[in-house]
Amino acid sequence: MKKNKKKNVRGAVSTLLTLTIIISIASLVLSLIGFQGNKTYIGNGNLETSLVVVKNVISIDGIKYIVGNVVTNFINFKPLAILVISLVGIGILEKSGLLNAMFFKLKNVKFEIVVFFTLFLGIISSFIGEYSYMFLIPFIALMYKYLNRNPILGILTVFIGITLGYGTGLIFNYDDYQLGMLTQNAATLDVDKSYEYHLFSNIYIMIFLTFLLTFIGTMVIKRFLFTKFPKKQINEEEELNISKKGFILASVTALIGILLVVYMILDIKLPGAGILLDTNSKSYIEKLFGSNSPFREGIVFIITFIMMASGFVYGKISKNIKNSHEYSLGLSKSFENLGFVFVLMFFTSVMISIVDWTNIGVVISSNLVDFLSSVSLSGLPLIIIFMFVVILMSILIPSTLTKWELLSPTVIPLFMRANITPDFTQFIFKVADGIGKCITPFFIYFIIMIAFLEKYRKDEKQQISLFGTLKLILPVILMLSLVMILFVVLWYVIGIPIGIGTTSTI
Repeated sequence: MKKNKKKNVRGAVSTLLTLTIIISIASLVLSLIGFQGNKTYIGNGNLETSLVVVKNVISIDGIKYIVGNVVTNFINFKPLAILVISLVGIGILEKSGLLNAMFFKLKNVKFEIVVFFTLFLGIISSFIGEYSYMFLIPFIALMYKYLNRNPILGILTVFIGITLGYGTGLIFNYDDYQLGMLTQNAATLDVDKSYEYHLFSNIYIMIFLTFLLTFIGTMVIKRFLFTKFPKKQINEEEELNISKKGFILASVTALIGILLVVYMILDIKLPGAGILLDTNSKSYIEKLFGSNSPFREGIVFIITFIMMASGFVYGKISKNIKNSHEYSLGLSKSFENLGFVFVLMFFTSVMISIVDWTNIGVVISSNLVDFLSSVSLSGLPLIIIFMFVVILMSILIPSTLTKWELLSPTVIPLFMRANITPDFTQFIFKVADGIGKCITPFFIYFIIMIAFLEKYRKDEKQQISLFGTLKLILPVILMLSLVMILFVVLWYVIGIPIGIGTTSTI
């Protein structure tokens, strides 16, 4: 008789600790062998190069850094603050019953439509940048719960949508502007001094890929993920009152809030207009999303405040919230069973700070850039090699802007000399960047997703782990990545415009 072997799943915390130890040992070995790279960047209008070496964290200086900065790094961990603020707003939407009212009549909607909406919402949410993870992961989980679907399936779907579609959304964001400025600087340095980047230069290809990714993604998720989870999952929580009047008034409250915010970001000369803009900037997109813009810095609070107001109105009218005490408690509703996220974020902050301090990611990436610049390729081979280089870089450097700062000074001139436009090169980069971030445990929002998966896990046999989750979504990522790469290749071969006044080739 065969004995049933109990599947031993490595917990997320132990996996993070293991990765941290591996990085630490790697820093020791690489520093001893003198592993280094040349970082190329644009400084004072010139192309400059600096030597970057791997620093050993298992040293006196390294230990001093870890011990002396562990608390500071966690306190300054921006995703932590954003998550707390966003959960406050979503919590009151849940407690007031407004979310239940929104999805009450949609419980019999076909699965394909639910997945299509989830993917599409994830892709277009790139307008608010990485903040979209903090709002949509908990929001979609609750939506699936109220639709009697498995929240885990919703969390995985929206994560794939946001990450793969981050560079292909219908609306550009400040990251696009910053990437474009880096692209323009690299292009004008010694190739084409008349080149100017325009935000709508990739709009056609972005729109087309958004809908293609949504349609094909729906089919792929149905094929590879839907069978892993039960079709229905009954919501066993307390019944909440549904008020048509409350829903209408809550919707009006939200609409008024949105219109007020829109008015405050209009660049017009009227009382109160433009107060959320950075008036010291020149272009509107920089005024709206610049580093000193009140709107960019406060967008999380703005969305949360609108949620709080709408939830209050609906809760009072529907009688789901009877007094201020219940309202106060309702603001913490989404924090239930979510203490694990704070544990994971602590260990992740330690791991990421060590990766940054050791320079491992930067040194490896600089060598990949040197390799790319040394290969004598052009056209499709160059595009495909470039995409794989970006994917590899994303494993240790998930940050989009950090990677482009390393790549653009070398890659943009290289592609321009290969007759490929800077605009198309930037789009190729964003596609590969999204693919790479889907498969790295060093991406903070992947870790946050793991915590929410654990929150909604009902089956004790189905344990959540970092690499187990990667294995689960990998078929979907591979299929959609192949679609995106083929899409880029076909668009390049056909040669039709990629945006307003822009093509893939010079």
